[in-house]
Amino acid sequence: MLHPDLPRRPSLLYSIKLSIVPAVPACWGCEVRNFSLPSRAQRKLGRLHLAELPKEAKLRLAWFDWHETHGRNVSLTCRHFGISRQTFYRWQQRFDRFDLRSLIDRSSRPRKLRQRTWTTADVLAVKALRDRFPAWGKMKLVVLLARQGVSLSASCVGRILSYLKRRGQLQEPLRRISARRRSWKRVYATRKPREYQPQFPGDLVQVDTMEVRPEPHVILKQFTAVDVVSRWSVASLASNATATLAVRALDELIERSPFPVRAIQVDGGSEFMADFEATCKERGILLFELPPRSPKLNGRVERANRTYREEFYDQTNDPPTVAGLSPGLRRCERIYNHLRPHQALGYLTPAHYLATNFDINPKEVLSRRS
Repeated sequence: MLHPDLPRRPSLLYSIKLSIVPAVPACWGCEVRNFSLPSRAQRKLGRLHLAELPKEAKLRLAWFDWHETHGRNVSLTCRHFGISRQTFYRWQQRFDRFDLRSLIDRSSRPRKLRQRTWTTADVLAVKALRDRFPAWGKMKLVVLLARQGVSLSASCVGRILSYLKRRGQLQEPLRRISARRRSWKRVYATRKPREYQPQFPGDLVQVDTMEVRPEPHVILKQFTAVDVVSRWSVASLASNATATLAVRALDELIERSPFPVRAIQVDGGSEFMADFEATCKERGILLFELPPRSPKLNGRVERANRTYREEFYDQTNDPPTVAGLSPGLRRCERIYNHLRPHQALGYLTPAHYLATNFDINPKEVLSRRS
């Protein structure tokens, strides 16, 4: 008789347990023994080498085994394994209990493949031109082939190039470093060491350039500097972003900062090379260069650029020249340092923050009209 602990329909992983009971219960010396016989499905399973099935097939087999032993509830099975009902039904239709290979993914390759239409002469002609002009694409090769009397479409030439590339017969063009990606060797600037952490005002000042377009076809450059600790900012406007003008902005930063500048952090812009780098070295100011494409590491000055753009350039009616915008920019700078509350400083101004925490009292030259 069937073992009472088994489900009504044994799954693939269960064997059938039988008990032998003697015909005469009072027979002396008779024993009652329980033993297991493998079911037909389990014998088939043993011949199919379950260990050789792919991982995905074993997981699908577990779906149907769990489904069989839990009341054949499809919704419960799908929630248990995190699959959709459509997926379960699709594999249920494909599943053969006596052929576990039915749970293996089928090949998605089309039954009928398009035959190649090119000839060996076409391949040789395309390869000869590509070897001669390795940087040219299929559209240019089509024109050259037509001049030689070989009529091939651009898609056909592209397939021939792919065919040659798979066989390793295609000579790829050499990659040269473009002018925009050329890595210049810095004389003085270095990466900021991880252990260098600013603790006092002037320990690290972030400097960046911002493009200003007050009118169409008018492009100016603003040099913005922000102290990491106190958020003290110095801004200057220039007609262009050159190393010479960057040195002038550095002079204004040192002049208008109420603390000594010990280190400056810049991006890889060319305006922060040459004379600017030599000036920092001459004055003993550490110069840290950011890694490429990492403006988030200059977040303080990037946020200040947004403030200047929204609170000054978007609201001013001053003439769109360096001389016309510079006085208003100076007024905005003084408001930024002496009147504007900063959330990062607990809604203190940079001047108040310096006076409270570092006993530095910058002079406010802000007039009542500003």
